[in-house]
Amino acid sequence: MFVRNDSKVFRFCRSKCAKNFEKKRNPRKTAWTKSFRKSRGKEMAVDSTFEFEKRRNRPVRYDRELMGTTIRAMQRVGEIRSRREQMFYERRMKDARKESVKADKVELKSSIELLVPAAADKEKVLLNVVETQKLKTAAKNQSKAAQKAAKAAKESADMDE
Repeated sequence: MFVRNDSKVFRFCRSKCAKNFEKKRNPRKTAWTKSFRKSRGKEMAVDSTFEFEKRRNRPVRYDRELMGTTIRAMQRVGEIRSRREQMFYERRMKDARKESVKADKVELKSSIELLVPAAADKEKVLLNVVETQKLKTAAKNQSKAAQKAAKAAKESADMDE
């Protein structure tokens, strides 16, 4: 905790934050801070659910029913906030996905020679897979033919009797 000359109190979540404050670093320029993320649009900065977190210094007489409704409301607000944060994240990442695909295509064009040996190996593997599949189907067909012949022999034996 730090108290300034004008009696403004600063509370810090960890010593890392306090040390950066003492070094007079701007939190909006430090990448790991909450204010940096909000200022760069990485997190929601404006939302009506933030109003529920404000401190209220007015004492309230204890009422069991009021406490129950308050807890239910807090849970509901948490659900709404998490849903909104998820939607915010999805909207933010929609463009990032397109950019990553573009970057991948550029990288692929620039270093295509690295994939040539892998492609040749892949063709060999595919040929092996196709051959094994042909052998399996041939074996199945032979077993089916053998079963049909056995069945026909059994039926002809039954007819002879």
